[in-house]
Amino acid sequence: MNEIAVRVAKKTREAQDINAYELVAVDGESLPAFDAGSHIDVFLPNGLVRQYSLCGGPPQQGRYRIAVLRDPKTRGGSQAVHDMVHEGDTLRISMPRNLFALSDGMHASVLLAGGIGVTPLLAMAYHLHARGRPFELHYFARSRERVAFLSELLTGAFADQVVLHLDDESPAGSQPVRELVASLQASRPDAHVYSCGPAGFLQHVSDTLAAVSWPAGQTHSETFTASEPVTGDSFELRIASTGETVVVGPNETVVAAAARLGFDIPVSCEQGICGTCVTRVLEGVPDHHDQYFSDAEHAANDQFTPCCSRAKSRLLVLDL
Repeated sequence: MNEIAVRVAKKTREAQDINAYELVAVDGESLPAFDAGSHIDVFLPNGLVRQYSLCGGPPQQGRYRIAVLRDPKTRGGSQAVHDMVHEGDTLRISMPRNLFALSDGMHASVLLAGGIGVTPLLAMAYHLHARGRPFELHYFARSRERVAFLSELLTGAFADQVVLHLDDESPAGSQPVRELVASLQASRPDAHVYSCGPAGFLQHVSDTLAAVSWPAGQTHSETFTASEPVTGDSFELRIASTGETVVVGPNETVVAAAARLGFDIPVSCEQGICGTCVTRVLEGVPDHHDQYFSDAEHAANDQFTPCCSRAKSRLLVLDL
């Protein structure tokens, strides 16, 4: 993977428990262009690698901006960013990758942000505004103090297309997602809905859209929230090159089981997001738990992410 050396040009507090970081190339060159919805891997000082969406922003040629929530359930990544990354520090990042791209066309785009999930949607909003495409950005948060980029959203070029849904300012019993989806169904059935945020928020959006049979091709989502480890029944793992086998335990990852046979599968996010660990499957049926592959790629069952995915069959043979 190509890596880029960057310097933290600016670190700012954007909301309660949320910091933003502006990154510039160490060599003074412009950083590579990226499409709205892209993310980068960030190699942190404590040795972890984490993925953060590029926020976009007012036109700033050749620099990146990310925002990071200090997660109380941190696995070490968000804490490291908040406590160990400062203005002037240098970091290594990957080239941008986009698994959450905007669809082409002049249809309406409805952007639903749950908390820190605003980061890729903010880049989408800037992109759509610059091209004169119709859109709305709906930001769901517990309070105004937890809204990242609040001033930018409320005073910027597309402020009239931003709607805040705040728990402490909403009537008791209100159901803003359901009300919004009902309105879309009545007025803009061709709209594409993009959602990003915690798993619970995304599930609520998905369930609400499914309840009105919203077309699958018009729904798009992404989450970088750490998920619970995937567990399941034990199964047998065989390495094709040697014929060696090992039993993958109920609470064990395929990566860990392969390591017991001396095979070091490279990992990065450990959540099935980045694709670093993708491995070919020669026999058996994977039980996919990633966000990296498309539905069609899942159905092919010829590759999977051993950091979080398991097996539906009793035997899985890997091309290692």
